[in-house]
Amino acid sequence: MAEQITYADFERVDIRVGTIIEASPFPEARKPAFKLLIDFGPDIGNKKSSAQITVHYTTESLIGRQVLGVVNFPPRQIGPFRSEVLTLGFEDENGAIVVAAVGQPVPNGRRMM
Repeated sequence: MAEQITYADFERVDIRVGTIIEASPFPEARKPAFKLLIDFGPDIGNKKSSAQITVHYTTESLIGRQVLGVVNFPPRQIGPFRSEVLTLGFEDENGAIVVAAVGQPVPNGRRMM
């Protein structure tokens, strides 16, 4: 377990829900990944993300899926691609990533409470 933090520390991490509107292969990545375009609603807009989620998902199965992402990290250059948000997920028993998602549809851009 990581060291304890305060609620104020947690509030600094801006985790929002968004809907994947585009997904494509990312062959230039060092590890297998997809390039995602995620709609985070009118206040944040569409943001790009590189996600190493190729084991459990296809590009087609990702379209329309709501996912959680950290929207207030600085952008990160991954090869020729600029990733603007961190798509959240968990490792399964084999180390493959399963995306973090909501159980019921919510409006894009809603903040995790």
